[in-house]
Amino acid sequence: MKSTVINTSKEMMSYSDFPIPNEYPMFLHNTHVKRYFDTYVDHFNLKKRIRFQTEVLKIKPTADFYKTGQWDIKIKDSKTGKEEDFIFDAVLVCTGHHAHENMPDFPGLKEFQGKVIHSHTYKNTHGYEGKSVVVIGIGNSGGDAAVELSRVASQVYLSTRRGSWVFSRTGGSGLPVDMIVVRRWLDSLLNALPVNLVNWMAKKWLNGRIDHKAYALEPEHGPLQQHPTANDELPNRISCGSIVIKPNIKRFTRTGVIFDDDSKIENLDHVILATGYVFGFPFIDKSVLDVKDNKIEMYKYIFPPEQSRHTLAVIGCFQPIGALMPVSEMQCRLATRVFKGDVTLPSKEDMWEDIKMKREQMAARFVTSKRHTIQVDFINYMDQLATLNGNRPNFLKLMVTDPVLAFTCFFGPCSPYQFRLHGSQTWPGARKAIMTQWDNATYALRTRATGGMQESSWAMMYILMFVMLIVAYMFRSCCVHD
Repeated sequence: MKSTVINTSKEMMSYSDFPIPNEYPMFLHNTHVKRYFDTYVDHFNLKKRIRFQTEVLKIKPTADFYKTGQWDIKIKDSKTGKEEDFIFDAVLVCTGHHAHENMPDFPGLKEFQGKVIHSHTYKNTHGYEGKSVVVIGIGNSGGDAAVELSRVASQVYLSTRRGSWVFSRTGGSGLPVDMIVVRRWLDSLLNALPVNLVNWMAKKWLNGRIDHKAYALEPEHGPLQQHPTANDELPNRISCGSIVIKPNIKRFTRTGVIFDDDSKIENLDHVILATGYVFGFPFIDKSVLDVKDNKIEMYKYIFPPEQSRHTLAVIGCFQPIGALMPVSEMQCRLATRVFKGDVTLPSKEDMWEDIKMKREQMAARFVTSKRHTIQVDFINYMDQLATLNGNRPNFLKLMVTDPVLAFTCFFGPCSPYQFRLHGSQTWPGARKAIMTQWDNATYALRTRATGGMQESSWAMMYILMFVMLIVAYMFRSCCVHD
């Protein structure tokens, strides 16, 4: 969409050795994201390595793959149509999981006389002025499209099968909610508590912003049992009536729609299917990788376990609760070191055991959906990859050598820079990036001088909290001893 703004804050979505400039806004418009990518490419002189306007037609193992680990690649020049064959030593497949639009066939949809598109095609409000619109699906794309259209359409209806818990991009004091929530100490605490208790606490927190039941949004499942829907404006548009939440669609008529509760809409002009995607890799030989019902079996969502030589890795085929870019970067860092032989993967049996365990964990936690087959939690998954790659932050070492940094990393946001402190491919600027992350996050907001106290030092605040924790622990120990 022309208006799309990313849901993760700039400090949490930066590549680990290339912070997003502090003058960029806290949450980036898509034009800022592209500008950041372009700057990254220029900084590392990557453009000469990129072949643009080229389609990959086929990837398959060479005849002597068992010995060489090489791949036959067939490509097509999009301008000339010329096809070429190459042999490569290794392959990174970075097409992600938003591959093909999921187009459900509702009863009567083919007879409906209005216009029907997938949200992938929707770009702006042109042509929707004064129209009646149904948006099907309450994920991030559906919510964004509904909010934008509600400003120009005569009426927008947002249809959802289950409802959804709606998160805001910002939390306390208007700061990025991911910087507030994605912290190691909080992650450790929540993992130690019963799941039902954590869901109850999350529900109370989210209902503190809006009463999801009153807004017809509340699902039967808990907030941690689905991929989060982030939308700052949706509650406002519902409260003023420009968006009406409706249940799932039973069937279409020639001029309208009937919902599961038998309510009807007549004279409907447009339908937008925000129904997600079906991912797959049709260009990869099926003997290497096959996807069925959005389910894929890969070790750490990267490596096909049956390969005799691990020289192919899939990047970005996961759904993170957190920022995608730094996790994809971490996958690439691991994959390239596996290619070079610097990292050895576990045995095939151990990889299959890990795949099975993740599948069972996902089934136990999330509601059944094509959307919930590749879910990962940011800190947990980053640590898993970093452990394999040998660059997970060493907190025991940090406590001895740099306790202020250790405290900041554990109690502050788990930003990507933490994974450049130790192991291979360290970055000298990592410490500074971590210690200044809050200043960088809010820098673009400071567009006029304001009165009041000077900005507090985050480092000093962390030290004070640390001292208080030690005092509290010592006091508790003395009381127990007495």
